[in-house]
Amino acid sequence: MNETISTLVSRRSCRSFDGRQITDEQLNAILKSGEYAPTGMGRQSPIMVVLQNKEDIAELSKMNADIMGTASDPFYGAPTVIVVLADKSIGTYLYDGSLVMGNLMNAAEAVGVNSCWIHRAKEEFESEKGKALLKKWGIEGDYEGIGHCVLGYGEKVPAKPRKEKYIYRV
Repeated sequence: MNETISTLVSRRSCRSFDGRQITDEQLNAILKSGEYAPTGMGRQSPIMVVLQNKEDIAELSKMNADIMGTASDPFYGAPTVIVVLADKSIGTYLYDGSLVMGNLMNAAEAVGVNSCWIHRAKEEFESEKGKALLKKWGIEGDYEGIGHCVLGYGEKVPAKPRKEKYIYRV
């Protein structure tokens, strides 16, 4: 099996991070892969916001937990969070942002970093507090939160068996 296919097949979501920070080299490779995700007509509707400061991550984690109705950390202790947002004025924004998320997670696997897609970014950045964060970060425009790609090192779980009738050949 070729290396790319092997990476795609072996990637799993991590829900238990040990807190060790990833390297700048790993982060840059992961971000570069996100930058080159396919987008509708090459319009590049998504943006990525990198958080590695513990206080910023804790603030966003609390917002996410409040939406979910829990007190636990929805980012599982990950030391890096990449927030993916996309410009709602572009018709393919949701798909574009989702492809960025996929590229980020697959690239993380390729460079030895664990990852997980965490939802509720849409709700976070629709709120007044979320809009204030975007302003604080210098982000202007009509962006919707697509997801959080949490990154770090941690426990990798085995793949679940693939379901029957996953593929139909016609």
